[in-house]
Amino acid sequence: MNKPLDTSTIGKPEPKQQRRHQRSATGYLPEETKDGKEVWPRGDEAAWKSGIRGVEADLGSITKSIVGHVQTTLARRAYNIDEEGMYRAIAYSVRDDLIVNWNDTQMLYTRKTPKRAYYLSLEFLMGRTLDNALLNLDLKENYSKAAKTLGFEDFEELVESERDAALGNGGLGRLAACYIDSGATCELPLWGYGLRYHYGMFWQQISTDGSQVEAPDPWLNHANPWEVHRPDVSYPVRFYGHAERIGNSKAIWSGGQEVVAVAYDVPIPGSFTRNTNNLRLWDAKPKRGFDLNSFNAGDYEKAVESSNSAEALTRVLYPNDNHMVGKELRLKQQYFWVAASLADIVRRFKQLGKEFSEFPDYVAIQLNDTHPTIAVPELLRILVDEEDIPWDAAWEITQKVFAYTNHTVLPEALEKWAVPLFEHLLPRHLQIIYDINLYGILYRAP
Repeated sequence: MNKPLDTSTIGKPEPKQQRRHQRSATGYLPEETKDGKEVWPRGDEAAWKSGIRGVEADLGSITKSIVGHVQTTLARRAYNIDEEGMYRAIAYSVRDDLIVNWNDTQMLYTRKTPKRAYYLSLEFLMGRTLDNALLNLDLKENYSKAAKTLGFEDFEELVESERDAALGNGGLGRLAACYIDSGATCELPLWGYGLRYHYGMFWQQISTDGSQVEAPDPWLNHANPWEVHRPDVSYPVRFYGHAERIGNSKAIWSGGQEVVAVAYDVPIPGSFTRNTNNLRLWDAKPKRGFDLNSFNAGDYEKAVESSNSAEALTRVLYPNDNHMVGKELRLKQQYFWVAASLADIVRRFKQLGKEFSEFPDYVAIQLNDTHPTIAVPELLRILVDEEDIPWDAAWEITQKVFAYTNHTVLPEALEKWAVPLFEHLLPRHLQIIYDINLYGILYRAP
């Protein structure tokens, strides 16, 4: 049942709340008795462990898994399964194996508490996942045999039928994909963070008059079998409003618009290793979605206005910025992605129970090109405004955490934002950028 809305709280910062679940969706440690024995968290331990599966590598188990997904995931049978359906059934079966290794990998990282690396890229050109996953798991031969047993002779045709994930379109995205692939193979605790574009690439088509036409690529129309929806991993992201300074460096940012970033995880397997890392993609949802009062009053466009405004953030990769509306959307998109990613990274660090002075010992963030550079003032905002860390200490932490990959020095490729636009959209961050400049003048000048 929904809680009644206190209208006096509209536009004010929300108090910090406990997460909705008792344990993190991506790693936790069991409680222990005084003598060091782990306590099983719920129910009968033997019953749970008897149901936990491993990677299914033999032909019989693989065939059974595929048929199971045809029957229960796709709600089909042998009479009405086609090539597209068989591809999806195989993909879900392979994803089951990836998730087994993914869960074990995250538990290992949680136990060992290594320094984690995070790769922020606006593009991830991953290529086709099925073939890559089967090669890395060394299971392609048995899956090919299973498909033939079920009546699909040309396994390569099934592999080739996969649609590319429309998460990038160039060298920037391919570099990012190579980094997280190689990180998993080298067994490094490396996660990628990006956006779940609904139309990340385009179809190039030729019209009847011979001209080239760009059409959107609706790659999610048939669902993405490789992603895991994480509705319990979500963060509010604020735009607009006003920032009121309290003290020398701290401020309260309130008002404006809030949208919710919801996580979708894609397992990234290493080659010939059980190590399986993660690519976390953010989708945008409205904080308050459907406006029933407007709908009942006949204003149907206003009823879905907030939904459309939020969901536009993850509709397209690189919105056209030839006009001011496009420039604003592109900056909103970049901040939305960076804010959700940093909130997730900080939340994971705080689970360790360490002081923020140790943050650089456990976190390294690589910025792929100029798009995520708003992460620098955003981390400062989190440290100063939310964690009450003095400016000097926060700036020292920030400098130690970030690294940057530069892709070009051409002026036309470097992003620039008009100050009035930046101040309107991210008022607190402009204050912080001014503070960074002032800090450099006062303390770094010769």
